[in-house]
Amino acid sequence: MITLNSRGYIFYISDNWTNHNTNKIGKWMYFFNNKDFISKICKKAIEENIVDTCKHTNDNDGVACFYIEYDNLNAHRKVINFFLENNLIPKTKNGRYYDISFKTDEQTLNGEYGNDFKAKMKLHQFIDLKNGKWIK
Repeated sequence: MITLNSRGYIFYISDNWTNHNTNKIGKWMYFFNNKDFISKICKKAIEENIVDTCKHTNDNDGVACFYIEYDNLNAHRKVINFFLENNLIPKTKNGRYYDISFKTDEQTLNGEYGNDFKAKMKLHQFIDLKNGKWIK
């Protein structure tokens, strides 16, 4: 595994990294408030071959991004299962999973943030938010 500290992020890159279609890349995101925890999670995601690239902001709180190609259903399954197994998807007061979004790099490059961001893929398209069971 290669670890790089660049432009406010710490990147984790698998030794088995493969070239991806940059037009299809996007990320599942996790917002954290414990840098040590997220560092361990990112390393684990690489070591367990969940993703071959991930990063997190180099601060005590911020965002972690787990990169995959948006049309790879198996990759979505791996990341979502990893998120579920590691309690990375917050729940509502009623115990439902939050309907987190997958964001393409194209949306990021186009400056789609906050109210300008309209997710094309959300968690409810993959699992039942009530129980975490797969629907796809």
